[in-house]
Amino acid sequence: MKDAIALHIAQNIRQLRQSRNLTQDQLARISGVPRPTWSNLESGSANPTILVLARIANALQVPLEELISPPKALAKLYPAASLPKRQRGGVQIRHLLPDQLQGMELDRMELPPGAHMVGVPHRLGTREYLACETGEVELVVSGEKFKLIAGDVIVFRGDQKHSYANRTARTAVAYSAIVLGPGRIH
Repeated sequence: MKDAIALHIAQNIRQLRQSRNLTQDQLARISGVPRPTWSNLESGSANPTILVLARIANALQVPLEELISPPKALAKLYPAASLPKRQRGGVQIRHLLPDQLQGMELDRMELPPGAHMVGVPHRLGTREYLACETGEVELVVSGEKFKLIAGDVIVFRGDQKHSYANRTARTAVAYSAIVLGPGRIH
């Protein structure tokens, strides 16, 4: 167990340092932890105190747990079928990001011919960005209609009544990026 944790610390610190394009000398200055200690940590031969790990975590701007946990893969593939999907008003909505991002949602919307979906107003101050990839999407925001064609992007207040529709005979695809506001839902 001790050897596994030392190996995790070594791999995590090296990966985090390199991803930030920092040298051991630079991190020694930032953290107040001597450079030889950094070298020992990255080789897996050190047995650091909690105080040293806390200084390192602070210098690398990560939680302490990230230093001792098994290293994260540099990349992880999420097949489309593994991402959450839902259906509303004939519109298929698929999350584009597997992780929750605080205050943000990013979805792909597929609108078959004739599909119509009423959007749910988000909390006050929300901004929504809608980009039409293919086909045509009709957006109605507080009674005002907008027709988007491939390549168009519209920004609107997502805390207002809004709806999406495809009035054509061809499937439309759009991407919605929602940046949630700080206000309450009304």
